[in-house]
Amino acid sequence: MALTYLHTMVRVRDLEENIAFYKLLGLEETRRMESEKGRFTLVFMSVPGQDNSHVELTYNWDGDDGLPADSRHFGHLAYRVDDIYATCQHLMDNGVTINRPPRDGHMAFVRSPDNVSVELLQAGDNLAPAEPWSSMENTGHW
Repeated sequence: MALTYLHTMVRVRDLEENIAFYKLLGLEETRRMESEKGRFTLVFMSVPGQDNSHVELTYNWDGDDGLPADSRHFGHLAYRVDDIYATCQHLMDNGVTINRPPRDGHMAFVRSPDNVSVELLQAGDNLAPAEPWSSMENTGHW
């Protein structure tokens, strides 16, 4: 049996806020589908040049009362980055909380506007420990 990865789907409460968050991470919108009958919008986003690794943002037009306040049961999305310190600084500069700072020069966690955990991993070797990351405490859940 052959399997092909298609996408990871996460439900979102505010579509534009979530699109902006994933754009900060470097993803771009690759496809959009709107269903008047089903009253939902699907937005597929991926890293440029990696069209086989979609995140599908599902937005229900009439709300989604069944969506838990903390989507921790989902697990996380993971992305490799060229410079974890620069990526985390960029996210912080744009109002994103770094829940698990990259103290080790290798791994950090942030959360989307709907509490989806996003793991950031340093490409190649770990970066040398550096401030403010080395002494930064965890914030909230990751």
